Amino acid sequence: MSISAKVVILIAIGYALSPIDLIPDFVPILGYIDDLIILPFLIFISLKLIPPEIMEECKEQAKDIWENGKPKKWRYAIPIIIIYLLIIFIIVKIVFFKGC
Repeated sequence: MSISAKVVILIAIGYALSPIDLIPDFVPILGYIDDLIILPFLIFISLKLIPPEIMEECKEQAKDIWENGKPKKWRYAIPIIIIYLLIIFIIVKIVFFKGC
């Protein structure tokens, strides 16, 4: 993959995860419009910068994954489930056991 595609992808990910926006989200309507315009534009540019042969190779690999039905890789869900359970535990502790 070209370095320019990687840079644009990293910029898109950074902008999506960053709490700092060009227009703050608390500004009515305009706060979210910048996200609705900038992120799809960065994704579009990223896809255009990926060479066609690499895109075809990735599409073929993606088809192979689904050959035997839906992939079942639960080990990837374990950290997310643990994080959710931890958050629920903290919320329950704060709400129901304030004095403890």
